[in-house]
Amino acid sequence: MWLTRISIRNPYFATVIMLALVLLGLVAIKDISVEEFPDVKFPVAVVTTNYKGASPEIIETDISKPIEEALNTLNGIKTIRSYSFDGSSTVVAEFNLNVNPDVAVQDVRDKVSGVAAGFRKEIDNPLVSRVDMKQQPMMSLVIGADNMSLRDITEWVNQVAKKKLQTVSGVGDVKVVGGIDRQVRINVEPYKLQSLGLSINDVTKAITAANDNYPAGDVQTKTQKYNIRIHGKLLNPNDFANIVLAYRNDVPIKLSDVATVQDGQDEYNSLTLIDGKRAVGLDLRPADKANVVDVSEGVYKMIDQLNQIKPAGVTMRVSYDQAKSIKHSLEDVSGTLIEGAVLTIIIVFLFLKSWRSTVITGLTLPIALIGTLFAIWVCGFTLNMMSLMALSLSVGLLIDDAIVVRENIVRHLHMGKSHFQAALDGTNEIGLAVLATTMTVVAVFLPVGFMQGIIGKFFFQFGVTVTVAVVISLLVSFMLDPMLSSVWHEPQDGGWLAKSRVGKFLNWFESSFDSLIVGYEKFIRRSLHYRKTTLSIALAILIGSFMLVPFIGGEFMPSADKGQYTVTFKTSTGSNVFYTEAKVNQVSKILRERIKEIQSITGGVNKNFGEGSNSATLTIDIGHKALRNNTLNDAIAQTREILEHIGGIKVSNVMPLGSPGGDQKPINVDVQGDNVASLQRISNELMAKIGKIKGVTDLETSYQDADPAYNIDVNRDIASSMGIDMADVGNTISSLFAGNKISTWEDPRTGENYNVVVQIPEDERNKDVLNLLQVPSNSLDPNTGAPRMVSLATITKTRTGFSPREIDHVNLLRNVAITGNITGTDNQQVYTQIQKILDSYQLPSGYKFKQSGDSEDMVQSFMYAVSALMIGVAFIYMILTAQFRSFIQPLVIMVALPLSFVGVFIALLTCGSTLNMFSIIGIIMLMGLATKNGILLVDFINQQLTEGVEMTEAIVNAGKTRLRPIVMTSMAMIFGMLPLALSTGEGTEVRKPMAYAIIGGMTTSTLLTLIVVPVLYSVIVRRRKKANELVSVAN
Repeated sequence: MWLTRISIRNPYFATVIMLALVLLGLVAIKDISVEEFPDVKFPVAVVTTNYKGASPEIIETDISKPIEEALNTLNGIKTIRSYSFDGSSTVVAEFNLNVNPDVAVQDVRDKVSGVAAGFRKEIDNPLVSRVDMKQQPMMSLVIGADNMSLRDITEWVNQVAKKKLQTVSGVGDVKVVGGIDRQVRINVEPYKLQSLGLSINDVTKAITAANDNYPAGDVQTKTQKYNIRIHGKLLNPNDFANIVLAYRNDVPIKLSDVATVQDGQDEYNSLTLIDGKRAVGLDLRPADKANVVDVSEGVYKMIDQLNQIKPAGVTMRVSYDQAKSIKHSLEDVSGTLIEGAVLTIIIVFLFLKSWRSTVITGLTLPIALIGTLFAIWVCGFTLNMMSLMALSLSVGLLIDDAIVVRENIVRHLHMGKSHFQAALDGTNEIGLAVLATTMTVVAVFLPVGFMQGIIGKFFFQFGVTVTVAVVISLLVSFMLDPMLSSVWHEPQDGGWLAKSRVGKFLNWFESSFDSLIVGYEKFIRRSLHYRKTTLSIALAILIGSFMLVPFIGGEFMPSADKGQYTVTFKTSTGSNVFYTEAKVNQVSKILRERIKEIQSITGGVNKNFGEGSNSATLTIDIGHKALRNNTLNDAIAQTREILEHIGGIKVSNVMPLGSPGGDQKPINVDVQGDNVASLQRISNELMAKIGKIKGVTDLETSYQDADPAYNIDVNRDIASSMGIDMADVGNTISSLFAGNKISTWEDPRTGENYNVVVQIPEDERNKDVLNLLQVPSNSLDPNTGAPRMVSLATITKTRTGFSPREIDHVNLLRNVAITGNITGTDNQQVYTQIQKILDSYQLPSGYKFKQSGDSEDMVQSFMYAVSALMIGVAFIYMILTAQFRSFIQPLVIMVALPLSFVGVFIALLTCGSTLNMFSIIGIIMLMGLATKNGILLVDFINQQLTEGVEMTEAIVNAGKTRLRPIVMTSMAMIFGMLPLALSTGEGTEVRKPMAYAIIGGMTTSTLLTLIVVPVLYSVIVRRRKKANELVSVAN
């Protein structure tokens, strides 16, 4: 190898290159950002539009449908989903992954702006945003006080806490959750309006006109100009009461005559509760490319400052901190890295019996790891779960090349060569085989980094990081190891180590391994004699292992125990915020009494997307798993059992916080069609059948129970004859019942602006009031000159009905989603049974359904992983074909690939793990690792045959010579993964399946490869030889 030759002849060159790698890596460390997951940019745009007081049907017709139809014309659109709620519309446009996210969002903005121009004036302007991984809060704070009202707490949070936290470096957004804003409320009394012949429009117009500043030009003198301003803004909320609405018989009618003015607060729509007490939440989101750990530290410092200036009695608590999880992951990975490196170096020390060889080989680890950090920084990656996992998995990989090179150099030293010549010849002899093994690993991991779909974007940093680390380790093995071997000589007598007790133990280990080599020689000779039997037994073991797959089970992502889980439940339909709050406190109290591990419970009412006042969410913290006896799954199961016996609630979801799928349930069946009633019937029938499947729980549909409603029908003929506009009817009812923000009032003390809202008091809003309302007509009253007022009851009829809480669309069709959880059984089996139910169900014409959610993710991810695996295997074959100049020998080597599945399945079944995305990545990784043993064997067999050695002896010699490096590298990989497999840190459950797969696969692959590859090589070469002889005889 020319690189080895240069390094041995010029040691300074190799030293400088290695030092440069280390220096660059150390410089890059301080600039690498830290986050939990890779910052993946999705081409998904969300359009949110508010229309206060409008029913889901109106939202669907007036907002959701026009936006959907406009977005459907965009190029590259994949899926359009819309959610029409009471008072709001959310449309989600998902583009193909090859579409630039920024371009996608801009295209959506352009289309939406055209549609919004035709909206009614009461509809707010649509807000277009992009779905981002960092939309999830990195930190949540809960602020409460026993001696302050929720309004006062909210005001202090908005004026002080929020503004202070926004100044922390790296904080991108601070959102107030569960607070209640101060308002100037104009509580109108319909009886008085009726008696005075006034409409709600008279009230709103008067207030708007009386509470405003007006520019009035300027006055100029010879030397100066003066601006003229009319200051009409009211200075005190009580001043609103004196606003004159109209005159009757020259007597002014003031606002106080028809309404009461209150310096009050908004109505309760949502609540945040901490241990049963009302509080205000703050969700903090990081800025783009911010270091979450550094931002978290800055927030804690700001909290310390806020604690010094906060009002007496105010408490501040951090309920969630993503940085803690990241720190734990960093600590766990650092620990497994160090432990794996130590175990790997011990393996090297045992086999090479020299501390010099151990140091020379072990230097590969820190140099390659530190050098990889520089590559991570150059590529713009971050230290996240995927890149850290790549580094931890690389421990066993990185030292493989160095072990093989150093072991071969030592073998040449034992032949009596000089250190210089042994370093040169030993590296040259094994160089191409080492290069081939490294290239096979690269061939496997690069396709992983470039898998299709969202899963490919997540694993991109993983694949590239491992590839770079392996290439750097190859560079170190070809430069530093031979150079140090040539200048750092081993003492002839073994030095002090040989005379110590450690030396005696090493001698015993070597003699034991020599005995193992003798035993292996006998076994391989016997296997070569009974070739068919050997291959048949290997095939039977392989087939038998695949029969274990149904017992292993499958899932998309394993869940992690981070010490927190969420409970979502609903109270009866139509329940208000306060009733649901009472149920939250009841549930919290019972859970605290029954589950002793609970440290805190943070509750919320109507806090999540698409929920109503009867929806509640609890976030329960049971502490770090090292400090408790029960697992998170035990606590969840106990919680489910407790909730079943609490009346007045229906459990929607109980699942770990921070699950890979977010708060989405694994079961998701979409039913699509036109008619809502048919969709409801179909979904109910499917739910009844799916609910009978073992392990299915928390089953519900998106077609939630309809809320009771008063439906007002307007007699258009009568209204038209009286000169009444439909818009006036709608505005009157909307203003009084939904409430209109007609103006703002500025507090002179703080400079803060507060909404002025006109509305009927909450306790007076009933059906009877509808009969008292009046609307203005086009005709004028001859006495007052004002529009004649007409009672609403004369032109309308009110009937009791129901209104759906939510209407969903998927690709322009109405959609009902059936969702549910799976407990105590294999996810894949449940998905299979659901699919059988769907296949056997007879759908009406024009309707369709499909499984989505985790089921769809599993299938797609599996297909992408298989395609990456096939590409990797194809590259491996091409590399080996070029290396061995044969189309047959690579196939012999690649027999090791399926043999690794034997250990994978046994390990996953034994450890209670599943076939999931991470264990599949471990299997893909094995494809690169399993071939290296075969490469070393076949390469040496070919060398022996070239030297004229008989076939059987060549195979036996290859086995005896290569057994040591094969066992060393395999044990290094296994022991490098062992700390990860045995780790008990927070969230390690996600990474463990990969370690299980690699340890099990490497074990069986190594054992079977040492037998099957030589035997198969013998069979194929002998048959080819006989075929060639027959051809020669025929000629």
